[in-house]
Amino acid sequence: MNQPLANIHPEARIGKNVVIDPFASIQKDVVIGEGSWIGSNAVIMDGARIGKNCRIFPGAVISGIPQDMKFAGEQSTAEIGDNTTVREFVTVNRGTKTKGKTIIGSNTLLMAYTHIAHDCVIGNNCILSNAVQVGGEVLIDDWAIIGGGCFIHQFCRIGKHVMISGMSGVLSDIPPFLRVAGIPVVYQGINFIGLKRREFAKEVIDNIHEIYRIIYQEKMNTSQSIEHIEKTFEPSQEKEEIVSFIKGSQRGIIKALDKGTTDKYNYQAS
Repeated sequence: MNQPLANIHPEARIGKNVVIDPFASIQKDVVIGEGSWIGSNAVIMDGARIGKNCRIFPGAVISGIPQDMKFAGEQSTAEIGDNTTVREFVTVNRGTKTKGKTIIGSNTLLMAYTHIAHDCVIGNNCILSNAVQVGGEVLIDDWAIIGGGCFIHQFCRIGKHVMISGMSGVLSDIPPFLRVAGIPVVYQGINFIGLKRREFAKEVIDNIHEIYRIIYQEKMNTSQSIEHIEKTFEPSQEKEEIVSFIKGSQRGIIKALDKGTTDKYNYQAS
């Protein structure tokens, strides 16, 4: 579509029925899928790969170079899946030589002022609320919901269907299906409401709840808990996801709330 007031490099690959508003800037090495909309003053930089039917709101910057002192100008990308919405003043940095790409999944919502650093992978159907700040090489799996003003430390992993309360700080890995809060975040229970909304069967939710009761409420360390779960629980997809996630954690998983703590930042979610 001819946009006389937008700055569109002639070699950018723009799909059918893409709308680019006045004063947007589209650089050379850019691909935008059909049906997408690019708002005024959005900047789509070299390495951006934007899917179909995406909405990029005014002021967003997609595929800016990484804020990483080791970045040496290597070619890399920032990839956004179909039907994803990027609200005002979101910044998504492209990858470094570590992974080569930053990935945002499909049907995901990045609310205003969110920052996604280099080499992150954000799954499908995720919601990152206003001003979430995600450090480099973070992995956030499908269906995660991150509350407003959260900070996520580099290299952390967040499992599927996790709910993080607003104004929280993530310093360790968060296994799937949990509800967490605090600075740093601590275990608050499983994400009952989210799982019910996604039509998990009651017996599946109960099984997840019992697995985490073993991990967080029995007097066993993590290794002992996992060994007990593997021996005593019937095989299920949810069990395998939890066990595999915890076994693969490099930063360690979050802890339970210490009932005797005097740390004012460790609080019980309402």
